Parts: sequence; structure tokens; C-alpha cells
Amino acid sequence: MANIKSAKKRILVSRTKTERNKSIRSGVKTAIKKVYAAIATGDKTAAKAELAAATKVIEMAGSKGVYHKNNVAHKVSRISKAVNEMA
Repeated sequence: MANIKSAKKRILVSRTKTERNKSIRSGVKTAIKKVYAAIATGDKTAAKAELAAATKVIEMAGSKGVYHKNNVAHKVSRISKAVNEMA
């Protein structure tokens, strides 16, 4: 356990940021699952609506520093491709 005051504070700050990041990552995963679920049903309009919502959630996570910008682009690209390739 840390003895120095600043080290104790860093532990608390780190714990807080970890919880925040975990929550945001969970929201991103849920949004992506919703897109793939809409694709599975075959409803293109629902898939496009879920894609727009998921893109917003993913880009917000990137702007908050949870994901690197290239990782954000990769995630958005993959779900966009999946929606565009619907039969």
C-alpha cells in the first residue's frame, strides 16, 4: 500500500478512471451488438438506425480518450461494412 499522499491520490484517481472507462467500453460493445442483431433480423432501416447510434457512441468514446482514433475508425468501418453488405 502507498504511504505517500500523492501516491494514494493516484490510486484513487486511477480507480475512478478505470470504472469510467469500463462503463464506456461496455456501452460501445452493447451498441455494436445491437447493430449486428439488427443485421441478423434483416431489417435494413433498423440496421442503419442502430449504425448511426453506434457510430455516435464509439466516436464519443474516442473523444474521451477511451479508444485510440485508429481503433475508433476500425470499429466504425467494420460495422458500416457489415450494414452495407446486407442482402
